[in-house]
Amino acid sequence: MTPFEPRLPKHQWGQRVRAAVDLYNDGSFPSAEEGSLLVSTGAAGEIVQVGTHAESNTPVYLVEFGEKLVVGCLEEEIVPIG
Repeated sequence: MTPFEPRLPKHQWGQRVRAAVDLYNDGSFPSAEEGSLLVSTGAAGEIVQVGTHAESNTPVYLVEFGEKLVVGCLEEEIVPIG
């Protein structure tokens, strides 16, 4: 089995972004019901951490949308502001 080449992140820590799509709880957000809407398209946030999904080597962004709402996002789910 050949490991995936890591993808370099397009976005950086501290960058302001908007949700490109509605973001729903996939079960990884414990304080909300699975399948519930977490963030609506167009909501603004700030990247507070950049990591990598271990199995696919794809960048994952922790984005803070308002106070105390930090959501893990893929590159396709966010767009830079400005």
